Amino acid sequence: MADSRLALAKAWVSQQQATQVFTIQPLAGDASFRRYFRVFTPETTYVLMDAPPEKEDVSPFVQVCDWLAKNKLNVPKIVVRDQSQGFLLLEDFGDVTWAVYFNDNNDLTALFKDALQQLHTLQSLEATINLPCFDVNRMQRECDLYLDWYLPHIKGEKPTQEERDQFQAALLPLLQEINVLPQAPVHLDYHSRNLMLPQSGLPLGVIDFQDAVIGPITYDLASLLYDCYQDYPEEERREWSKHFFAGLSQEHQSHFTNFAAWHRAVRLTSLQRHIKVLGIFARLAYRDGKMQFLDEIPLTHKHCMEELKALSLQIPMLTA
Repeated sequence: MADSRLALAKAWVSQQQATQVFTIQPLAGDASFRRYFRVFTPETTYVLMDAPPEKEDVSPFVQVCDWLAKNKLNVPKIVVRDQSQGFLLLEDFGDVTWAVYFNDNNDLTALFKDALQQLHTLQSLEATINLPCFDVNRMQRECDLYLDWYLPHIKGEKPTQEERDQFQAALLPLLQEINVLPQAPVHLDYHSRNLMLPQSGLPLGVIDFQDAVIGPITYDLASLLYDCYQDYPEEERREWSKHFFAGLSQEHQSHFTNFAAWHRAVRLTSLQRHIKVLGIFARLAYRDGKMQFLDEIPLTHKHCMEELKALSLQIPMLTA
């Protein structure tokens, strides 16, 4: 079957001054309709983002990228942009994600320090662009994905309306607790597959930031420490959580009575995220045909059960 978008992409690349002589190879996709290609030229390489306009708007990516770059976060430079056709030619951070680096049994100390420093920088930024609000209604909709996709497709259970109401009622006070945490810019997917180690070394390259929001100050740290794709020892997570907490402003620290209260909030945020992600992984598999995401469910479910135990919580429909 002919790939008309790929043909269009190649024609577009050939028209750019930076890439008049090139070869192109596909890269791994992500959990959206975007595709990525590596473009090889005699001088260097680039990454081509292909986002079909009828399915994926590149405007949020461009807007957030420009904002973060202006504020000195290490995001890929946009070399050429064509938002109407859905093509972006980007700086190439290479193939070594945090996850790849970790899987090679490397010490993560330097990466954690850099990731937390960049996260502090992100949280200190003035939101000069219009970022959506990560509020209770949004958190509830995200958690409903567990009911709509994970339970019926993974567990073979279709919750009744009464069961849905019980699940939502049990979660509501927890979501309200997250909602009153200090607010800051949030990447929303700050984890081991979206942090790159460029060939030049640190700082880490930050990608997949287009869904940035204003939300709880705990969110990105929870995404990193309680990563859906990694399983760090809890003792290690606590040490990095302490490191991050110590670097918060006095204003933000004062919201929490002590580190224990802070870390509980991190784990509560992690619980909400893992409930959402269980639903998202099931939806990616059974709606979008990306069956590889089924492989990620067991670890995410394990994390979810660990959070329930650590927080001494019981939520209807959320079981082993």
